[in-house]
Amino acid sequence: MNYIGWAIVALVGYTALPPLVSIATQDIPDTVAALVANGMLVVAALAVTMYEGEQVVPYLVSDKAPYMYLAGGFLAIGILAYYRALATGPVSIVVPIFGLFIATSSVLGIAFLDEPLTARKVAGIGFALVAIYLTAVE
Repeated sequence: MNYIGWAIVALVGYTALPPLVSIATQDIPDTVAALVANGMLVVAALAVTMYEGEQVVPYLVSDKAPYMYLAGGFLAIGILAYYRALATGPVSIVVPIFGLFIATSSVLGIAFLDEPLTARKVAGIGFALVAIYLTAVE
C-alpha cells in the first residue's frame, strides 16, 4: 500500500477516535483513557516493529534521535491536551481546532524543511483557517 492508502487508514482511525474518547470520558478520567488508548498504541507499534524485524536500540542514539525524543514530548503534550479537551468540550468544536495542526504543520514544513511555498498551498492553508473558524466558533 502506498502513502495515500495509509493516509486513508489513518483518516478512518482518527475519525473514530474523538467520538469514542468523548463517550469514554463521560465516566472515565481523560488521563486514564489516554493511558489505555495510547498503551494499546505502544503494544501495537511494538508488535509491528518486531514483525518487521526492526532493531530499536541503534536508533535510540542515532544523530536523529533527539528529534524523535522531542516528537514524543510534543506528542504527549498534544494527546493529553486533546483528551482533556474532548472530555470537557464538544467534539464538533474540539476536533476542528485540533485539526488545525494540518495547516500549522504545513507552515513548519515550508519554513524549516525547505518545502516549496506555492500559491496553491497558501490558498489551502487560508481555506483551512477559514474552515476551522466556521466550524469551531459558536
